[in-house]
Amino acid sequence: MRTLDFSPLYRSAIGFDRLAQLFDAAQVNEGNAQPSYPPYNIELVSENRYRIAMAVAGFDCSELDLETERDTLKIIGRKEKEADAKTYLHRGIAARSFEHRFQLADHVKVVSASLDNGLLNIELVREIPETLKPRKISINGSDNVQFLDRHAA
Repeated sequence: MRTLDFSPLYRSAIGFDRLAQLFDAAQVNEGNAQPSYPPYNIELVSENRYRIAMAVAGFDCSELDLETERDTLKIIGRKEKEADAKTYLHRGIAARSFEHRFQLADHVKVVSASLDNGLLNIELVREIPETLKPRKISINGSDNVQFLDRHAA
């Protein structure tokens, strides 16, 4: 089992302890040390865009459900029992139902999902409201308030 030590993040990042705790919680699947089913990747696409890629080989779109409620993304896969009993010499592709939950950080929303070549790709974006973005306030007492654009060249 591979574990990551996030303690340096706690020392050097102020206000990101919740994010580090979410990473810590994601390493352990509800108390056991085995990897969770189905396997997944979380990718940072750009500064405010993320992608979850979940390996759902054998599942059809009609057998998958995605639900968001407040700060939780729930992915449910319901696999029906096969009517005809098959005899497998080796069964490496799991065909069992699952439910997986992801805690979403503040202002992160699911924007799309697609099923392609056995991978469920879920696109997420962090949209910070204008009222929460940093703004520059002049000191000379005028009412001139400007929003800062950190990405301007």
